[in-house]
Amino acid sequence: MSTIEANFDGLVGPTHNYAGLSEGNVASLKNAEDVSNPKQAALQGLSKMKALHDLGLTQGVLAPQERPDVETLKRIGFSGNDSQVIEQAFKQAPGILASCYSASSMWTANAATVSPSADSADGKLHFTPANLTNKFHRSIEPTVTGNVLKAVFNNDKHFSHHLHLPDNEHFGDEGAANHTRLCADYGQEGIEVFTYGRYAFRKGMPGPQKFPARQTFEASQAVARMHQLTDSNTVFVQQNPDVIDQGVFHNDVIAVGNQNVLFYHQQAFLNETQFVEEVKRKANYDVHFVKVLNDQVSVQDAVDTYLFNTQIVTLPSGEMAIIAPMHCHNHTGVKAYLDDLVTQNTPIKQVKYFDVNESMKNGGGPACLRLRVAMNQDELAAVNPNCLLNDDLYSKLTTWVEKHYRDRISSQCLGDPQLLVESRTALDELTQILNIGSVYPFQKA
Repeated sequence: MSTIEANFDGLVGPTHNYAGLSEGNVASLKNAEDVSNPKQAALQGLSKMKALHDLGLTQGVLAPQERPDVETLKRIGFSGNDSQVIEQAFKQAPGILASCYSASSMWTANAATVSPSADSADGKLHFTPANLTNKFHRSIEPTVTGNVLKAVFNNDKHFSHHLHLPDNEHFGDEGAANHTRLCADYGQEGIEVFTYGRYAFRKGMPGPQKFPARQTFEASQAVARMHQLTDSNTVFVQQNPDVIDQGVFHNDVIAVGNQNVLFYHQQAFLNETQFVEEVKRKANYDVHFVKVLNDQVSVQDAVDTYLFNTQIVTLPSGEMAIIAPMHCHNHTGVKAYLDDLVTQNTPIKQVKYFDVNESMKNGGGPACLRLRVAMNQDELAAVNPNCLLNDDLYSKLTTWVEKHYRDRISSQCLGDPQLLVESRTALDELTQILNIGSVYPFQKA
């Protein structure tokens, strides 16, 4: 039975703004307080989705979070009707309000960890929403993320959905941003690589000194257990603490894999040699380790351009292509590296560039915008068809964005209760377009 890998991108939410909420994310901090353009951001994301669909790839859509998160604001002591809650929070705690307005769920690489049925002992496709405990504005996502995933992958025969890990830093889990899968073919058992930044229950172990390590070893092991993976098809490797301190807050900022290719910077992993040897030992196929050296691309240039926060996709022709942001094209050194890469003896033969600037300014490139799901044909047939992109859905979603989204949001806009009304109106209509039912608190209420 043939197996494909689908990319499920998160729609950029109506409240996309630049609040600089993510410590350790250089772009996010640098662009704090800039005026955002939610409409442009959403259309840029949709344009990338459509382009991948047109390349012959399976492309899905995931709904964003409800924002602002009024329920969280009420939970921490703001009272009254929804408008009063927002007005109080804007006056008394604008930083908290900004966190509850964040559209960070657009980066669905952080939404969950996904293990294909070919890897799991029970033969099911497993999903675990990430708890994202390291950042308050992201830690309020996992319940709705779970609702959305269950609405898209709604079939108990094929899909297994898990509760996110305990809401504690000891089990800090950042989802697929610190997870990749290597395989000969999407439908064959692969090797799932879990990259962690620190240990939670072991003292005196290496870790970053400047920025937080968001993923713990213990969280990675827990997800592997829940997904019924084995020692033979898992590898756990620590991210280099030094690159975390240089702004590499997730492993997908410094490494990315697809099928039998691992594309990574020489400083990505703490014990690179042992890691490579373990992968070679466990793989029953040849793996292409495409290592980028410091003198080819520095860590700083990789962070600035998101060279590794690119998607590597396998085209219907069998060739692999890198889906890169325009920042890579516009950087002389990185562009030269990519031009040379496609001539080398690796499966990567094309580079395609996309404008995702609104996402890049907040610290997320093409790879951040998608959650990869390898599925056989029976599993694909069980997916909610209204969430799989085609020309008709693309047209509907484009019209929906044009109708509901603002083209300008500043920090002052967050005090406007009308933005809540606009956002809920848009999301209510979206759930009907995607036929995912009532996934948001305001709908359930």
